[in-house]
Amino acid sequence: MTNLNRRSVLSLGVALGLVGVADPAKAWAWASADSVAGAGAGLDPEYIWDSATDPLMASLLKNGQVPAVNTEMASWVNNGDALPSGLPAELAAHLRTVNKLPSWADQTKLTRAADFNRRKDTYLFMLYGLGSGIMSTVIPREARSVYWSFGGADMKDRAAKTFTFGYDLSQLDAFKPSGQFIVTANKTRLVHGAVRTLLPQSPHWKSGADQTIPISVADILVTFHSLGTFVHKKLVDWRIPMSAADEEAFLHSWQVAIYLLGVPEEYIPKTWAAAEAQSAQVLTPILAPTPEGLDLAEVLLGLTAEIDLGVTRGFLNEFVRYVLSNEVGDWLKLPRDYAAAALVRTAWPAFILFREGLSPVMPGTFYMFDQFVRALAMLFLNKGSSSTTTPITIPTGNRPG
Repeated sequence: MTNLNRRSVLSLGVALGLVGVADPAKAWAWASADSVAGAGAGLDPEYIWDSATDPLMASLLKNGQVPAVNTEMASWVNNGDALPSGLPAELAAHLRTVNKLPSWADQTKLTRAADFNRRKDTYLFMLYGLGSGIMSTVIPREARSVYWSFGGADMKDRAAKTFTFGYDLSQLDAFKPSGQFIVTANKTRLVHGAVRTLLPQSPHWKSGADQTIPISVADILVTFHSLGTFVHKKLVDWRIPMSAADEEAFLHSWQVAIYLLGVPEEYIPKTWAAAEAQSAQVLTPILAPTPEGLDLAEVLLGLTAEIDLGVTRGFLNEFVRYVLSNEVGDWLKLPRDYAAAALVRTAWPAFILFREGLSPVMPGTFYMFDQFVRALAMLFLNKGSSSTTTPITIPTGNRPG
């Protein structure tokens, strides 16, 4: 790694609010003592996938059973729903094993996390949508995998399915029988298993890939940090009032979430400090533009601009720069709008202060921001048409053409 690139990584880490950015040339060094397991073999998650799910999905794809499975699973939505009776025996057995919370899940913390999500939903929608969502386009592996997988051909649908993961996690009953997150996570895990079989068959994906099998445990951790860790750090940076119990509960919901995706316990951080240390090793050093990511970013920002947000595309570009840094904005070739930049950097902090009851003065832009957040949230809920669920289906191929 050259000194110039190292300085670039460090400066980006500072811009994103991350500290202790690691050198990506170094081997895996995160301490498993800082995990929820408290110990582990210390193996590099770069070379660990999902041994419970991957062979099963490979078999279902080979035998042509996936379309029938998708039909059966369409009615399997709520956590309390019985498994569909028509599933193949081996899939039903697998789901009976994994379709449940870990023994260390704390219902009190999960309930508090749900209430925290409700109280802070304004910021979560903005950060998940225009922060994490756009950050995913400068995560090279994620951008390439999304682009060349089947879902990459319809990014509005792909965005809806991605957003539903965070949306279901944010619901008051996310982990209760009436909620949907446990089912959503298990369906997502099956999709990951299928993609690990399918993408290596794509010559387009293979031509730019730096791995033989996509979506390793390390890649899932990268996604977690681009979502949970990044959002938590931004909430701290924006001085959003949070109690220690709120922060712990928010982390716990993400700990359970990535466990349900198949991440071994020895890689799940037990504190936010441990999460930031892990993020500094696996996320910040790898951020970079790619042709696929540039295209995806334009599609995502374009579809956001399709609905009446009451703001300009220049505002969207500048909010992305505000949240992710000018360096990321330059990577994505987002045109500058300095008037919008001034508005975002002055009006958004004022909006936060008023909304949190820390200022008696309602900014003139309050209504614009409030409507913007509502529209952004609905955009991703099944293409803006549903506030209940977004169907998750297992792919049977890669991006057409």
